[in-house]
Amino acid sequence: MSSPQSNEHKVDASWIGWFVGNKSNEFVCRVPIGFIEDKFNLTGLEYLKDTLNVVLEPSFDRSMAWVSGYEEKLYGMIHARYIMSARGVEDMRLKYEMGDFGSCPKFYCKGQKALPVGLSDEWGHSTVKIYCPSCKDVFRPRYRPKLDGAMFGTSFPHMFFMQLPMLRPQPPVEKYAPRLYGFRLHESALMPLESSEPSTETETETETETSTETETETEAIGSLPTSSPSSFPN
Repeated sequence: MSSPQSNEHKVDASWIGWFVGNKSNEFVCRVPIGFIEDKFNLTGLEYLKDTLNVVLEPSFDRSMAWVSGYEEKLYGMIHARYIMSARGVEDMRLKYEMGDFGSCPKFYCKGQKALPVGLSDEWGHSTVKIYCPSCKDVFRPRYRPKLDGAMFGTSFPHMFFMQLPMLRPQPPVEKYAPRLYGFRLHESALMPLESSEPSTETETETETETSTETETETEAIGSLPTSSPSSFPN
């Protein structure tokens, strides 16, 4: 009789198992084979059949880390679609609650758990960032994984909290206020100083206007009638 835990230590020899289990890929969840095999979920993606076969390979030779070099991109773009589905959001929720995506570095967010986000939906623009749902700001992950941001897309964190509104945190109660000798500084004191020197363009315009006025006055004086000495009475 087999032990109930006999399958827990079964080695996953697939390409997906190798990729998801990579130490630098903690942000990535496992996309079900059925989701990848569904042609509808591949609509609009450019890929070679051999690349898809490697991704679906149940027994991947791990000594050959890359076969064509496009496996990560194909899986990443499928992954971006999967995590927008109800099942994908649930898979990412488990990772979110375990803190797999890290936390917000801001002091007043008090270690708020973050979610992965991309700054572009197109491959090759930037690496993945983390989004803090408390302060609603974006940061670089602490250990900066090299995963492409398109693997998560620009919409994932917002879809996540639309489906799981009970997990949406409150904004920070406190906010840092700059002070000088205990007195809170006015915002105007923190603004950059404006240059007191006139710009070259302004100086040029002033010189042009002055020159034009001088020429106009000269023309006006030159047009005045002049009296000859013979016109004066004797």
